[in-house]
Amino acid sequence: MPVYTCTAAQGTLTGESKAALAAEITRIHVAINHVPPAYVNVIFSEPPPDSVFAGGEPGAPLIVSGWVRRGHPQEEATRLALELSSAAARVTGVPEGHVMVVLQDGPARSAVEGGLVLPEPGEEKEWLARRGEFGRAS
Repeated sequence: MPVYTCTAAQGTLTGESKAALAAEITRIHVAINHVPPAYVNVIFSEPPPDSVFAGGEPGAPLIVSGWVRRGHPQEEATRLALELSSAAARVTGVPEGHVMVVLQDGPARSAVEGGLVLPEPGEEKEWLARRGEFGRAS
C-alpha cells in the first residue's frame, strides 16, 4: 500500500545500507499503520552526484518520500516521519541533519493495488481477505 522512494546520490548508500533501510522503513510503517509487511514498497533512486544539490550547492542529502493513505491520525503521521528520519540516519550513516522525510497522503480510493482500490485506514482486514482471492504478486 505505501510507497517510499529513497533518493541519494550514487555511491552514498551501499547495498547493505539500502537493505537495512528498506527493512527499517517496513518495520516502522507496519508498527504504526498496522499493515502486513508485504504491502510496504521501498524504491531507491540514485542520480549521479553532479545531479544532487542542497541549497543550490552540490550536496549529499538522503530524501525519503512516502505516499500513504489519507485518514491516519496526524500524531501517527508525525511519529512515522520522525522515526523514519532517525532510522535513516542510524542505518545509513548519513547525518540526520542531511536526512529529509516527506510524507504525502492521498485518498485510498485514488490508488489501486492488485486490481483493487485501496481500503480506507481501518478497513484493511476485509480488503486483505479480498486481496487474497486474487493472490499477491511477488
